[in-house]
Amino acid sequence: MQIIKVLFITILGISLCTVVNAQFGQPQLKAIKVSKEEIKRMSNTKAIIETKFGNITLKFFPEVAPGHVKNFIDLAKKGFYDGTTFHRVIPGFMIQGGDPNSKSPDKKTHGMGGPGYAIKAEFNDKPHKRGTVSMARSANPDSAGSQFFICVKDASFLDRQYTVFGEVESGMDVADKIVSLPRDPSDNPNDRVEMKVKIVEKK
Repeated sequence: MQIIKVLFITILGISLCTVVNAQFGQPQLKAIKVSKEEIKRMSNTKAIIETKFGNITLKFFPEVAPGHVKNFIDLAKKGFYDGTTFHRVIPGFMIQGGDPNSKSPDKKTHGMGGPGYAIKAEFNDKPHKRGTVSMARSANPDSAGSQFFICVKDASFLDRQYTVFGEVESGMDVADKIVSLPRDPSDNPNDRVEMKVKIVEKK
């Protein structure tokens, strides 16, 4: 049983590791500079992911992943995530979204898209536990772009290998509904689960 468990964890890790940039190769790294004032402001900023099942509210960890938080907020403000879907759901593990290719009905390209650049990894000590929000990437550590995932169960085997940049403040019941949806062999839900992401900054 232990061997099966280890194999299962390894497969999940490999599966998650190959979801970004599988089609287009490694994009150029984008330098993201974040000031102390921005870090303070982002710590009071929330993101609301609107879905047909309800809302998921996120809080950020700019103190450990300032570049990733700023990148997510900037993309959301531009409407980058609006109309994208949660294109991969794995019960007992996570839900993943943020790929612009998922706006297309052609599921063959889902999981292969990004913003056209990558950002440098900011691996940290935040654990991958239920409710953790982390960035998906390819085998290259510095390959995250726009795709993110929300853990529905603890996944400590991902710790310090993927950049945790936030957590769910409310709406895990929505994530639980999404992860339980019927899905195809690629773990893409049979019915589209589109999102719209709004950024709420404390004034």
